[in-house]
Amino acid sequence: MSGIHHVTAIAGKATRNYDFYTRVLGLRFVKKTVNFDDPATYHLYYGDEVGHPGTILTFFPWEHAAEGRGGGGLAQQTAFRVPASAIGYWTRRFVERGVTHQAIERRFGEPVLSFTDPDGMSLALVGAAGAEAEAAWQGADVAAEHAIRGFHGVTLMIEDAGKTAAVLRDVLGFKDAGTDGPFARFHASEAIGGIVDLREAKGFIPGRLGRGSVHHIAFRAADDASQATIAQRVRELGLQPTQQLDRNYFRSVYFREPGHILFEIATDAPGFAVDEPVATLGRDLKLPPFLEGRRKEIEAVLPALDGTGPPAP
Repeated sequence: MSGIHHVTAIAGKATRNYDFYTRVLGLRFVKKTVNFDDPATYHLYYGDEVGHPGTILTFFPWEHAAEGRGGGGLAQQTAFRVPASAIGYWTRRFVERGVTHQAIERRFGEPVLSFTDPDGMSLALVGAAGAEAEAAWQGADVAAEHAIRGFHGVTLMIEDAGKTAAVLRDVLGFKDAGTDGPFARFHASEAIGGIVDLREAKGFIPGRLGRGSVHHIAFRAADDASQATIAQRVRELGLQPTQQLDRNYFRSVYFREPGHILFEIATDAPGFAVDEPVATLGRDLKLPPFLEGRRKEIEAVLPALDGTGPPAP
């Protein structure tokens, strides 16, 4: 098993972020929690019905964060899978909703509709072969035949593609899948969340983290043993993984790949239904045990998110 587990990005206003991803893109809001290292800030999770690995886009909404800048050493674009027949629907929807988007292009033989979210994050919808047979979340106003299935993949802009490619192949289990213009593609064993494209840009201006940029990319490990094996491969390449950290819904190990992008290895288990039923995912604010004693203090500084239910008493 290999592929993307989740992508975590930086947003501005939390309510605007919630509206865009649930009401424009039609993703399910699967978890409302806080940044464990900065509990005065939400950590918002969007995905499919249960938050399967490969479908989860998460955000730290720091309202007053400076705008990020695309460039070397950052993810250039995050792409979702949709049926190829749905690209026309999404183009019309973006026009109707005022979403900034580009003309449809083809990449690796697939139609790609690039667009940006309200914070300027670079995103795309890719018409992927076979996506029509994949499960779709049907709780939004986007019909299942058009709905997002999960991640198609991510594009990374880096100085030296060779070193990052070695991490993808030798550590994370991706395979070479050819090139298209400036893009070198690597494919994992999973269809959803299974693609990483590398765009080598020697001497290009470095990117800067901020609103609209990707903070880190997490890759899947089936369990703790698999994660430990992957972490050992990281060490063998001369890189330095962190100790395991418990994120309640998965367990994480982090490291910086040679292009300076922060990678995470996240376990599939225990998943997002560990502290609330699937039917009510995202409704209530969920805190890790070490923050429960500060619930009133934390709730007092977090903005209300319409449609997710009132704070717990």
